[in-house]
Amino acid sequence: MSDLIYPLSAIGVIALVTWGLRAFPFLLFAKRPLPKTIRYLGKVLPPAIMTVLVVYCLKDTDFSQTPFGVPELLSGALVVILQTIKKNMYLSIIAGTVCYMVLIRVL
Repeated sequence: MSDLIYPLSAIGVIALVTWGLRAFPFLLFAKRPLPKTIRYLGKVLPPAIMTVLVVYCLKDTDFSQTPFGVPELLSGALVVILQTIKKNMYLSIIAGTVCYMVLIRVL
């Protein structure tokens, strides 16, 4: 029983800290308007993070050898098209991932 106390208490502390860090902004700004800086960051950070992720995912793509980056480019295009049409993040991510996995097996 004593072997379980340390891991369970560590998990409990981690859970409380994680919950606290996520709840803190809501508690801080519950009764007052968001500062301009926070609104600005909320507007510009999502596209910036997505751009960094796209660059990171495509950085090792070799366009000089077969399949010339076709799986990456087609899957990325599918994600963009689905997101533009359906505006469903989960559908876009899942469809893009499935498309990529199929294409790297087929090509």
